Amino acid sequence: MKLSSMVLGILFVVTAAGVVGRASAASNAPAVGAAAPDFTLKSQENKPVSLHDFKGKWVVLYFYPKDFTSGCTVEAHNFQRDLGQYEQKNAVIVGVSVQDEDSHQKFCTKEGLSFTLLADTKQEVSSEYDSVMTHNDAKLSARHTFLIDPQGKVQKVWLEVKPEKHSEEVLAALAQLQGATASK
Repeated sequence: MKLSSMVLGILFVVTAAGVVGRASAASNAPAVGAAAPDFTLKSQENKPVSLHDFKGKWVVLYFYPKDFTSGCTVEAHNFQRDLGQYEQKNAVIVGVSVQDEDSHQKFCTKEGLSFTLLADTKQEVSSEYDSVMTHNDAKLSARHTFLIDPQGKVQKVWLEVKPEKHSEEVLAALAQLQGATASK
């Protein structure tokens, strides 16, 4: 009995520490209702793209760790698969990671991606959205997503993303938010 109580106590402390650690790791991310920080980065076409370029549209701003990795490829494929549904909802997909424009171009070509990928090679935008992580001593974009409304306000934030189902989650949130806006 004492051993099981002790084990449960340790599990509780470890779980609580993990939850607190995750919460504090993204505590400076733009909050729901806040204006989304504007930025300009180069796309896979080596052209400057700014967040304000999408004013009047919903923006799915998703940060991902690295081109050509399994989770990032699955997530990108699912966004591509659902792109028509996003377009019907007046939404665009914009991916951001720390790889350069050339890497993004190769990733788009190999994987058949037609939405915008932005190169945040200095991690400035990823940092501004509190979406930087360290993996094997390298700074990468953390897998976070921000759903931004046509007025430039953050309407939904995902800080724990599962690549396999994420596009469906974003589409559901978009439909719910647009339904709520239409009923006002």
